[in-house]
Amino acid sequence: MSARLRVGVVGCGLIGRRRAIEAGASPHTECAAVADRVAAAANEAAAVSGAEATDDWRRVVERPDLDAIVVATPNGYLAEIAIAALSAGKHVLVEKPMGRNVAEAERIRAAACAAGRVLKVGFNHRYHPAIAEAWRRVTDGGIGEVINLHCRYGHGGRPGYEREWRGSRALAGGGELIDQGVHVVDLLHWFVGVPHEAFAVLQTAVWPLGDLEDNAFGLFRFPSGAVAALHTSLTVWKNQFGFDVYGHTGAVTVQGLGGSYGVETLNVYRRRLEGGAPERETHAFDGPDESWRLEWEDFVRALDGGEGMLGTADDGVAAMRMVDALYRSAAAGAVVEV
Repeated sequence: MSARLRVGVVGCGLIGRRRAIEAGASPHTECAAVADRVAAAANEAAAVSGAEATDDWRRVVERPDLDAIVVATPNGYLAEIAIAALSAGKHVLVEKPMGRNVAEAERIRAAACAAGRVLKVGFNHRYHPAIAEAWRRVTDGGIGEVINLHCRYGHGGRPGYEREWRGSRALAGGGELIDQGVHVVDLLHWFVGVPHEAFAVLQTAVWPLGDLEDNAFGLFRFPSGAVAALHTSLTVWKNQFGFDVYGHTGAVTVQGLGGSYGVETLNVYRRRLEGGAPERETHAFDGPDESWRLEWEDFVRALDGGEGMLGTADDGVAAMRMVDALYRSAAAGAVVEV
């Protein structure tokens, strides 16, 4: 790139601050403006990124000197702001889950197509080293044809969660399934594609979330015959992440995401056709979390004409279709088409 791209960030919570820091640290971009309705949050993000701060997102989206906008607000505002930014001619990185439902995700995608701008959905889990290496092993045929997948993801919630925006259906669109669960379904889609059937059971077991779930259990069946099971939860008390993929000739398993989720570790198993314990290859990734930087670099490459960006608009819509199928199944108490 001949000049640094100028970036605005709308939404300055934990994720928005991370995006602002990465935009400011990249040699290819600068974080020029941040916005949050809470002035203190905007000021904090400005302090760590060198940007100008405002409490009005429109002042950022409408600035003619900005090339790209990051939208990192609560789910209920993602569609409005992302569509406004795209319509203003900006490239957009919108955080997962790409709105509150499939209709909002499709509206965002349509706006990107109409504007001819790059739209990326923030699925940073794809950039974790153990997950990325697991994907390479699977797609290279290292475990043979995929038979089934299993994912467990959760944390312990916290008192007062129901008073946060994630405890509001109007702002979140759903409970734990659409929050952390959308990362899980995105990984399932990345590894084996879009399923054709889904079944789910939702549970509100501990936290007073009204009609929002603190646990979600789901099953997907894929056209290939593969089956995936997931459990995403606010009641595991100790943060956990596990993602396992089993094939005809072996398996890959990922444990941990770093930090409170534990050291990120990849195990690769090779089945012994004669029986007995499999061969095992283990890799531990105990460095700092680089997923945010790697995802930002991927977005910037796409803006410079690069191909192969992860987390495309189609990926975001596919994930929302899968989440929607699980919600429909739980409501109906039956298997549904995705």
